[in-house]
Amino acid sequence: MRNRPLDPDAAVSLPSPVTGVVVQITVDPGDPVVATQVLVVLESMKMEVPVPAPAAGRVQALLVQVGDTVGEGDALLTWRATSLQTPTEGDHVGGEAAAVERVHPGLARWQARQALLDDAARPDAVARRHAAGRRMARENVAALLDAGSFTEYGGFAIAAQRSRRPEAELQQQTPADGLITGSGTVDGQPVAVLAYDYTVLAGTQGVFNHRKADRLLALARRERWPVVLFAEGGGGRPGDVDWLGVAGLDCTTFAQFAALRGVVPTIGIAAGYCFAGNAALLGCCDIVLATAGSSIGMGGPAMIEGGGLGRVAPQDVGPVAVLAAAGAVDRVVADEADAVDEARRLLGLLRPGIGPLQAEPGGDAQGLRQAMPARRNASYDIHAVLRTVFDAGSVLELRAHDGRALVTALARLDGRPVAVAASQVQHGAGALDADACRKWAALMALANRHSLPIVTLVDTPGFMVGPASEATGMLRHAGEVFTTAAALRVPLASVVLRRGYGLGAMALTGGHFHAPVAICAWPSGEFGPMGLEGAVRLGFRKELEAAQAVGGDAAREALYQRLLAEAVARGDALNMAAHLEIDDVIDPADTRAWLCRVLASAGVR
Repeated sequence: MRNRPLDPDAAVSLPSPVTGVVVQITVDPGDPVVATQVLVVLESMKMEVPVPAPAAGRVQALLVQVGDTVGEGDALLTWRATSLQTPTEGDHVGGEAAAVERVHPGLARWQARQALLDDAARPDAVARRHAAGRRMARENVAALLDAGSFTEYGGFAIAAQRSRRPEAELQQQTPADGLITGSGTVDGQPVAVLAYDYTVLAGTQGVFNHRKADRLLALARRERWPVVLFAEGGGGRPGDVDWLGVAGLDCTTFAQFAALRGVVPTIGIAAGYCFAGNAALLGCCDIVLATAGSSIGMGGPAMIEGGGLGRVAPQDVGPVAVLAAAGAVDRVVADEADAVDEARRLLGLLRPGIGPLQAEPGGDAQGLRQAMPARRNASYDIHAVLRTVFDAGSVLELRAHDGRALVTALARLDGRPVAVAASQVQHGAGALDADACRKWAALMALANRHSLPIVTLVDTPGFMVGPASEATGMLRHAGEVFTTAAALRVPLASVVLRRGYGLGAMALTGGHFHAPVAICAWPSGEFGPMGLEGAVRLGFRKELEAAQAVGGDAAREALYQRLLAEAVARGDALNMAAHLEIDDVIDPADTRAWLCRVLASAGVR
């Protein structure tokens, strides 16, 4: 909308918009002016107030000088218009000079500093990273989060080294102080992310990036944001000197990160080299993902050599294959892209109530009727059962290279996130050894922390026994399973697929067969206080020896087979159900539906 036309023949006074002091006059009598050009600057209440020309014209006379005090409405100068109309809102009158006049100088400084945070400001670092088949830290963050959802915290921090290096150099070479922190969403749900940038001082932990981490971790705890940590880096940074302190052992980042356990899900990703403080944070995570070829250690090569332990190449400190077999890594993935994809999946699996309410099974339920071999001692792969029972493509196995007699996983059951433990008879006949016990206890603790119901599929001869097993500290590991199970606050449902023997079977059902909210068996289920063959040989030793004394080996074998058949019949699943030691015997094809009903009755959405 156009304003009232000005009279080009009349000299017009320019009034003061406020009461204040004249601090600057930018024109002289006779000067031409353009619309919106600042003619006078006043100071009022400690604020500068520019007074622009309302239209193009020429200055006639100045009525004030610098230092004068003027009241609101007092005339500052007179001018004569050369344009018959004033500009409207949105008009760009006066050319480039007027536009420059309107831009605050701080905006240019911000633009320059902001540009240094972009990977494009360090093309050499990007090129080296990509040549090695690796992503930049900001690329990982962008791939993890929903597009446009990232809010960065503390991006303008630089290394605490101003007393030994020029600040401009630090701004260029240590953007964000080597740690990108912020919040965003994954599938619409809030997430906090910390990404150490290996291209900045080898991803080391400095004074300001610890403060950034503390700020975000406090927010994550308060707002209940899950945390994803990209932990690549070399630990503490000795080069930071701009702080008051000696050893920095009052740093709270590690305690704050550890305090998130049981409050929010935490997922750690290691790619490349991850040592010292970075590894300590990684080890606090609920789930640890590591890329093939990465190396993780509580001390890097320099620390190892400094401790008098010799020289070790970084790739040999803690190769991921070794750590996976030791149970320190939950998932080994091909590269950072796979790690990010799996982190997104895990965020859905660790948060009940997030995700689809219904989903298709991974296989034909009728196929479960043929899943169990007819022969009692025949081996089979439990993964085929898992793929069929749970939602299609949802089973994410954890610690696959550790404790291989037990498969542990996160999965979905008709859309519900669940924790899963299943006997793997292809390894040690499914007997629980020390590694499997640690793995099972860890899964129960994870499920307890994040309110995930637990499903167990049982086919075990019990705990592993013998001198070699006891030498692993089996006593304590078995005890840890029972004490962890006793503290469960989440519902557990158990299906005995075949063998449910002794303490091992009890350990996989929450401590005893009536601990689950429901327990059933397939018709192939068989039960006993120990393996049936061993129970017959041990429990009927005298009878077997007497038979051998009278009729030789043939008589002993005949008696053994009869007693074994009686034990098998006594421990049959239907007989167990008839004596109420289990709740039901089901058609294998009904396993998924039975589990869904049980969890629904336990109040699991």
